[in-house]
Amino acid sequence: MNEWGSIVALTYMAAQRVFPDYNDMADNKAYLESIARSFGYFFGRDQKVRVNTISQSPTPTTAGSGVKGFDGFLAYAEKMSPLGNATALECADYTITLFSDLTKKVTLQNLFHDGGFS
Repeated sequence: MNEWGSIVALTYMAAQRVFPDYNDMADNKAYLESIARSFGYFFGRDQKVRVNTISQSPTPTTAGSGVKGFDGFLAYAEKMSPLGNATALECADYTITLFSDLTKKVTLQNLFHDGGFS
């Protein structure tokens, strides 16, 4: 990894709040966020590499379709988000900013990209 490189992982707010039927995935997302902070500290200190996670809106995906009640998550988040759910393409655009020099001092963060739902 080049100095000032960036590592980004996708997570979901169920890592921090209870969402029925999200089950083990919520625990895994919480673990992912913890790993990102821990590794991010050492990567930042030793190699000047940034590590962040993005907590995206509920987004229709193959994996998401396997979550019981996903359509309800999606509809509720859309209704409660002042800006509406972020699409997969909007998430991709946001992710690109984290690979930019404009965010070179952003690290160890869980960044919400959910239209204000969080």
